[in-house]
Amino acid sequence: MEILMAFVIGFLFMAAVYLILSKSLLRIIIGTGLLSHGAHLLILTMGGLGGEAPPVLKEGAKTFADPLPQALILTAIVISFGVTAFFLVLAYRSYQELETDDISLMKGSDEDE
Repeated sequence: MEILMAFVIGFLFMAAVYLILSKSLLRIIIGTGLLSHGAHLLILTMGGLGGEAPPVLKEGAKTFADPLPQALILTAIVISFGVTAFFLVLAYRSYQELETDDISLMKGSDEDE
């Protein structure tokens, strides 16, 4: 199962880098979202996938799953949601001001200063 997850994580990272290197601002935002999802899956896979025991048990439990990867992923999901919302607001505002989402057309010139 870890091999399959490694391929999925690699595909997500590959697609994210491809989208981040494009000129459209919306594609860059989607790429950062894919990159964060790939990082979430990487953390989950590194923590181990084969656990059947619950992460929290009563005292004296013989087997338990490590709750740290799940806690890290929950925190990362909240942070990536906030960052994505912030990026979307910035993209919307820049589109209102500049009337384009092309990064190469957003560059200012020296005459503007």
